[in-house]
Amino acid sequence: MTSAIRSAALIVNTRSRKGQAQFGEACKAMETLDFPVDAHAVPDPARLEDELRAALAKKPDLVILGGGDGTISGLVDLLVGQDVILGVLPLGTANSFARTLGIPLDIPGAIEVLRTGTPRRIDLGMIDGDYFANCAALGISPQIAQTVPHGLKKVFGRLGYLAWACYQFTRFKPFTLIVGEGPTAETLRVVEVRISNGSYLGGTDLVDAAEIDSGDIVVQAVIGHVKRRLVKNWAASVFRHKARHEDTRNFHGQALRIDTTPRLPISIDGEVLAQTPVTAKVAAGIIRVMAPA
Repeated sequence: MTSAIRSAALIVNTRSRKGQAQFGEACKAMETLDFPVDAHAVPDPARLEDELRAALAKKPDLVILGGGDGTISGLVDLLVGQDVILGVLPLGTANSFARTLGIPLDIPGAIEVLRTGTPRRIDLGMIDGDYFANCAALGISPQIAQTVPHGLKKVFGRLGYLAWACYQFTRFKPFTLIVGEGPTAETLRVVEVRISNGSYLGGTDLVDAAEIDSGDIVVQAVIGHVKRRLVKNWAASVFRHKARHEDTRNFHGQALRIDTTPRLPISIDGEVLAQTPVTAKVAAGIIRVMAPA
């Protein structure tokens, strides 16, 4: 299928945990592809959008984004409406989007997907007017994202991130979720909310009701008045135990209104970019991505 690709652009966020160290390795590995790759290392995340716009102006058939979930989610808006295939080079900490698609997390494996994979049309999630690739969250995830020390993930990786998450857990409080509007709205006491286009969050398969090409957005609430419900749910999800479904409630739809008491920030693929109330939507089949055949 990749024989139809005549040119590609590679944009790598070299500020992501693995980006700078592995940019050279990726460029060397891509020399084996059957098409030329115009590679760009971008150490300043503020320059990523400009670099991608410049790359798109050259009309490549494939745009490969190298970085974590935040990098992909932050740039995916620019690919909507473009006649281009998205390629994924997972260089982040959790790489939830790549996991959802079944893309290997090592450079040779991810590049093999670029060589032998098949373009797959997928959905994107939306928070109000902002597209996102994988999952948004309310609760402890944005609290962690807002407070995590700069460079912690880059230096210590997932272990450092988990240690900071444990510290923030001691300061976290359950909250009230309202799904819908008017007399049909449902009110729940919850410890976490996941707005999911894909099944992975934080590198863990949490929302198995969500599929990346279903045409629905899934809002999953972890119900409870005490924080240990969240610990139980995450632990059961890590070990894929059936108990991961005991404390969750799923809402499906093309558009769902979401509010909280108190008002809370929302992390979108790891970056805090919104605040309740919001409308979560799905943009069905809006982009193509190179996925394993």
